[in-house]
Amino acid sequence: MVSSEQKPMVRFLTVLTVASMGGLQAWMILFNNFAVESAGLNGQEVGIIQSVREIPGFLALLAIFVMLVVREHRLSALSVVLLGVGTGLVGFFPSFSGLVVTTLIMSFGFHYFETTNQSLTLQNFDRVTAPIVFGKLRSIAAISSIGVAGFIFALDVAFGFKGMFLLIGTLVTVAGLWGFTQNPVREGLPLQHRKMIFRRKYSLFYFLTFMAGARRQIFIAFSLFLLVKVFGFSVREVTILFLINNTVNYFLSPLIGRAIVNFGERRVLSVEYLGLIFVFLAYAFSDSKWIVAFMYILDHILFNFAIAIRTYFQKIADPKDIAPSMAVGFTINHIAAVFLPVIGGLLWMVDYRIPFIAGAVFSLISLLAVQRISHSIRIAESAAVVSHSG
Repeated sequence: MVSSEQKPMVRFLTVLTVASMGGLQAWMILFNNFAVESAGLNGQEVGIIQSVREIPGFLALLAIFVMLVVREHRLSALSVVLLGVGTGLVGFFPSFSGLVVTTLIMSFGFHYFETTNQSLTLQNFDRVTAPIVFGKLRSIAAISSIGVAGFIFALDVAFGFKGMFLLIGTLVTVAGLWGFTQNPVREGLPLQHRKMIFRRKYSLFYFLTFMAGARRQIFIAFSLFLLVKVFGFSVREVTILFLINNTVNYFLSPLIGRAIVNFGERRVLSVEYLGLIFVFLAYAFSDSKWIVAFMYILDHILFNFAIAIRTYFQKIADPKDIAPSMAVGFTINHIAAVFLPVIGGLLWMVDYRIPFIAGAVFSLISLLAVQRISHSIRIAESAAVVSHSG
């Protein structure tokens, strides 16, 4: 379904997705052990650094102003270079301040690549092709995660922390530099606005994006902690779950993209949020270790359904609004990261079930909200017809 003139963009996004996900996974796999064993950090310092890691996502809207002087696909390549440099430098700065700085560099790279990656996909592929491309890129990201985990497992003893960070960071940087040599953007695409865009007709997109960010924070902050703290999962068992999740997503992500094309965003997102209600309630009330483990895997699968939020936006948006709106959307997605883990942690101290019950409530609200998607698309299409005829 991808035309010959679109293949350069597919290749560009594929290479940079492999590099970006490889660098991020390497950082996540190695960071905690490095922070404790080499930098001697305590729990509070590690928590602060994890919060610092979310700051660039909250500041993703600044990408709009960077694109005033740098073309979007070059910003995408530059972001991967930053991710590689930040990852490669970690081993040279085994201290709290050093890890704060390298984490910021790495995280700016990752979050700005994710912003431009989404924007470039929506701009360069039509409504039928974009969900499939998103699905394939998610699949590639999953297999990249497995690959870098195996790479670290095989070479960790020989290289150590500094060597592994440097080696993987260098490979990621080289991929980003390769991106600078490419010009994959098709001619004739609408020029993107270089300012922040907020429109009333995008309000459902903003709301769903915020709720998806809130759900993501509950998952990141508390689901794995639940498995370890309450159900006693070992490192080996968590690693097995990691491998299962990425293997399943490698095969299912392309199917999710096709499902969006065949059934539409409203139905796909309805399945996601209905499923999440059961997932969060199982986290809260199940006493079975294996049911909770299955819910963790299902949680990972449902996370990929969020592709449909972006393809829904593609159907209602002015084509010139895509780049700035993806940046604004990424910031909205990270608003919850500022306060939800702290509030959720306090509620956990009262009863660990409360954050997950809140997640079920969020999912129910989102399920009700997505029922307006079809109506929103019809309004946008009617307005487009009127505008065109005028």
